[in-house]
Amino acid sequence: MLTPLLWQSANPHPDNLENFQIISQWWQDLNLKEVFWQQRLIPAPGSLEDINWEQQGFDEKFSIQMPQIRGITLYWHKSTFADERSMTPKQLILDREREQLDIYPQSQASLVIRVTKPHLVYQKFELKNPLLVGKKAESEYILLFRDKEQQIEVKINLSPENYRQFLETMTEEQ
Repeated sequence: MLTPLLWQSANPHPDNLENFQIISQWWQDLNLKEVFWQQRLIPAPGSLEDINWEQQGFDEKFSIQMPQIRGITLYWHKSTFADERSMTPKQLILDREREQLDIYPQSQASLVIRVTKPHLVYQKFELKNPLLVGKKAESEYILLFRDKEQQIEVKINLSPENYRQFLETMTEEQ
């Protein structure tokens, strides 16, 4: 499990510079990627854990363009604005596992901005005792699963290598 990386302005800690470099690279790697952009007020007496990060109406999802860091200032473009946007942070926290960056702007002490890479969400469904048909067609193997009750048919095309891997997995002792 990766621990979040912390960078703070004017912090003399030896890891501060290295963390900033890693965060800078992560920020620049967002170029032309879709991100979630959320802004929240930091609760006055409460802790940061009290912040509600559930999606709200003013949250944005957009493709960030030309993100870069010059000095300690974050710059980016957004297709809905002609000009370059910027923000100078007093603190950055990068959670590499969740692919999210929390930005604490110098200009607004009571605000935190969270930039998150959307995660792939796979659609899942379960077939119980489906009809199973398999055949070899040219250079691939085809598995067909049919569930009459749910009226679902799933066709899976496997390369010879994936087919061998499938067979090995199915014959392994549990």
